[in-house]
Amino acid sequence: MTDERETPGQEQQVSLSKRRLKTWIRLLGVTRAAEAHLREFLRVEHDTTLPRFDVMAALYRRRVPMSMSELSRMLLVSNGNATTVVDRLESDGLVRRVPSEADRRTVHVSLTEAGLAQFEQLAADHEREVDMLFARLTDADLETLKDILKRMGKDSQ
Repeated sequence: MTDERETPGQEQQVSLSKRRLKTWIRLLGVTRAAEAHLREFLRVEHDTTLPRFDVMAALYRRRVPMSMSELSRMLLVSNGNATTVVDRLESDGLVRRVPSEADRRTVHVSLTEAGLAQFEQLAADHEREVDMLFARLTDADLETLKDILKRMGKDSQ
C-alpha cells in the first residue's frame, strides 16, 4: 500500500499551480471585459469598430504606406480580415490603396488626410477611455504590472 499523502513541498507546488491558474483566468476576464468596454465605447461614441481602430492605429504608427501582408502580420489577422476592414475604410475615404511600383501584385495602404484627422480624434478619446479603465491603479501599481507583464512576455518567447 502506498502513501498518497502530499509532502509540504508538493502541497505548496499544487497551491502555487492553482494560484497561477486563477491568476490566468482573472487576467483573461479583465482583458475581455476591457476589450468589450472599448468595443462598445467605439461603437456608441464614434460609430466605429475595434478592428477599424486597430487598422488605422497600425497605419498611423508606421506613417508610411504598408502592404496588406505587412498590415495583417502587424495586426495578427488573416489577409482576408485585413482586406475586409481596409475595403470599408477606403469606401469611407479614410485610407487609400496605391499599387506598388516594384511589384504590381502588391498594394500599399495608407491613411488619407481625413483618415489621419479622424484617427487622431479617435486615439485621443481612446486614450482617455483606457485611462479611465486604469484609474484605480496607482503609479506604483502600473509600474509593477508593467514589469510583471514584461517578465511574462520574455518568458513566453
